[in-house]
Amino acid sequence: MEWNAQKAREAIASFSFGPEEMIAAVDVFRNEIDKGLAGNAKSTLKPLPSYLGLPTGEEQGEYIALDFGGTNVRADRVRLFGGGKYEMAARVAKPLIAPGRYNHADKGATAAGLFDFLAEIVDSVIGGDHEKQYRLGHTFSFPSTQDSPRDAKLISWTKELAVPDVEGRWVNERLREAMEARGLVNVRPAAILNDTVAVLLAAAYQWDDVTIGSIYATGFNACYLERFGGEKPPTVMNLEAGNFGWLDQNEYDRALDEASEKAGAQILEKMVSGRYLGALFSRAFGDILGESFPAVTGEDLSAILQGEGATLLRHMAGTQLTAEQLKELAALAEAIVRRSARIAAAVYVGTLRHIIGDGPIGVHNIAVEGSFFTHMAVARIALQDAMQELLKDEAKNVQILHVTGGASLGAAIAASMMEN
Repeated sequence: MEWNAQKAREAIASFSFGPEEMIAAVDVFRNEIDKGLAGNAKSTLKPLPSYLGLPTGEEQGEYIALDFGGTNVRADRVRLFGGGKYEMAARVAKPLIAPGRYNHADKGATAAGLFDFLAEIVDSVIGGDHEKQYRLGHTFSFPSTQDSPRDAKLISWTKELAVPDVEGRWVNERLREAMEARGLVNVRPAAILNDTVAVLLAAAYQWDDVTIGSIYATGFNACYLERFGGEKPPTVMNLEAGNFGWLDQNEYDRALDEASEKAGAQILEKMVSGRYLGALFSRAFGDILGESFPAVTGEDLSAILQGEGATLLRHMAGTQLTAEQLKELAALAEAIVRRSARIAAAVYVGTLRHIIGDGPIGVHNIAVEGSFFTHMAVARIALQDAMQELLKDEAKNVQILHVTGGASLGAAIAASMMEN
């Protein structure tokens, strides 16, 4: 293997996302929201209504929050005190798979077993108390359709889940049946929502002027409050932003997309989310050396950015790398992460422009949660810089709020907003 200096320079340059590209992405993203709301089949954005507005911040009571968004499930007993204050009174978390003991995730599992497992976790978090009445909010982060905030019908499993006889079924109805079979008639599934929507509700409970919520982690998504011009009640709309398709892919993006399970889908997510950035780096690194490498992890990418990845990179290359070559690989990692953040900024500003139109931007807060955003300092700085670049003097009116625990808090708030 031999280092190709020209390839290295070209690879770094291929991940640029300049001012003109950002502005164009803002405009197209805004237009795609409009088209999606109008039911235009050609839009790559299909805004999904949550049928939930925003909380007042004065919601009170004790609720159960069930967070089911992957191969780990968590239940919390949440106390809301009003004034944006809350307490996590109890928590139980379990994986869907315990090797040698049980598996509630793959094709060999059963729907009955899965929902009994969820009911068992709920039973544990309330300490087996079958007397006290609770409403339950369910953060369910899989593609679903809804016609009310009370239940959702699973379209298809993602994230390696494949339990039969759940797709096409009402999720909270199955959960209620499983809880009743365990004697949990005192816990009523009252609301179900996407994790991105939960983040927005959690932030709006604690802060004023929050109108956009986002997950920026292994995956990427955004939602916002749609007011419909006063024609019907305001509703949080889940944008499924990762499927935005109007971005120019470089050769590494195209190769990754073609090799993915669903080629042609989730184009933005494959350029932005933490799940894919390590794979993009490895493809570009392999191109520089004329070799094929497995995807590096998010932790590896972070180490490379901090100049601490020399041992890993030399091991991957199978040869010594000079200080200059290591510097160029760090620049490659930074270019990949910076592009991710600049695309995310275009999503947020495009959504803002949909909300407020072309007039002055008042005070708006954007709630963001996710491990990638939390732990990748380069991404946070690049996001702030991009927002400043796009909004100029008005950037001071738009604040990025860092949210933690939004899935659980948002689920509890959703349950509190349901009267009966």
